[in-house]
Amino acid sequence: MIYGEKRVAKPIRWAMVGGGHGSQIGYIHRSAALRDFCFELVAGAFDLDFSRGKAFGQQLHVAADRCYPDYQTMFNQEAQRTDGIEAVSIATPNGTHYDICKAALLANLHVICEKPLCFTVKQAEELAELAAKQQKIVGITYGYAGHQVIEEGRRLIADGVLGDIRIVKMEFAHGFHNVAVEKDTESTKWRVDPKMAGPSYVLGDLGTHPLFIAEVLLPHLRIKRLLCSRQSFVQSRAPLEDNALTLMEYDTGAVGSVWSSCVNAGSMHGQRIRIIGEKASLEWWDEQPNQLRLEIQGEPVRILERGMGYLHDSALKEDRIGGGHPEGLFEAWSNLYARFAEAIVCKNERRRFDFWYPDISAGVEGVRWVENCVKSADLGAVWVEYQ
Repeated sequence: MIYGEKRVAKPIRWAMVGGGHGSQIGYIHRSAALRDFCFELVAGAFDLDFSRGKAFGQQLHVAADRCYPDYQTMFNQEAQRTDGIEAVSIATPNGTHYDICKAALLANLHVICEKPLCFTVKQAEELAELAAKQQKIVGITYGYAGHQVIEEGRRLIADGVLGDIRIVKMEFAHGFHNVAVEKDTESTKWRVDPKMAGPSYVLGDLGTHPLFIAEVLLPHLRIKRLLCSRQSFVQSRAPLEDNALTLMEYDTGAVGSVWSSCVNAGSMHGQRIRIIGEKASLEWWDEQPNQLRLEIQGEPVRILERGMGYLHDSALKEDRIGGGHPEGLFEAWSNLYARFAEAIVCKNERRRFDFWYPDISAGVEGVRWVENCVKSADLGAVWVEYQ
């Protein structure tokens, strides 16, 4: 159970690039980072409009002289300070992630980055090599993976409760972009612009979330090949897709599927993952994130509730309130930011650690999956070897 006690000896001096006023995800980054006193927000380049970003930063209690017009200026000037930043979160459109992440690593900073990490596997592998050379962590904000019952599912699978895994069924399919909302919504407009969003829309924006949860639950599975079909039902979004269906074969003989969509009319969120083994199945739905459904063949369905004593100790470790009280996405993000902080401290002290978090390899894998999906779809929805 988390009681708010300090997780690191002193808060990590932290900055943000992006995440300014009106940002969809800026506040959840700050709420998660600051909740457990793991980070202290001391600087930022919050907005392309410097005066607006500076005013916003001051409203966050950041000193005026540490609100910067751009990330390059921030990295350069903070490096001159004895109390300069140690880590930075990147909460900007996709097309900027590679350049900012690379600059941050070269400035000897730890990085927490929105997904996708970048646009190509070549870029992703370059960043991974640079992070290793600089001895810095790069965390990717797959925030849903911070829900505690995901860890319970991981432990049940590792204990063999499901037996050999046969099928992995994933989806993230909401309905809020069933029409061209980007015409009137700035935060959506860049997501359908290939220059800013990259080679995909919903594959990278949505599909990589359940894909990473599957990686957490099933770390032993490796994709062997896949087939992807993608569509632009709102024609103005072409060549980017607003719906995609991906089939996968794993090296163990298991099969998987991912439905990525923003045109699932009527669906509030629609992120689910179902793991089917030879003896039992698990299912998690992010609209009921405190529950894990366990179905053992021939037995009654069991609904495992967050915070209950029958769960594994590792699934109880990051509870913030007792069972029966619902926890949500802010708590899940806070759990990941606490892990990022502990990983940063371990990396700084050259100490090994055995806990998982969405690291640079998760970022690389997300980019790799999107790249392979786009390749398959653009070849006419054919099977391609996973590379």
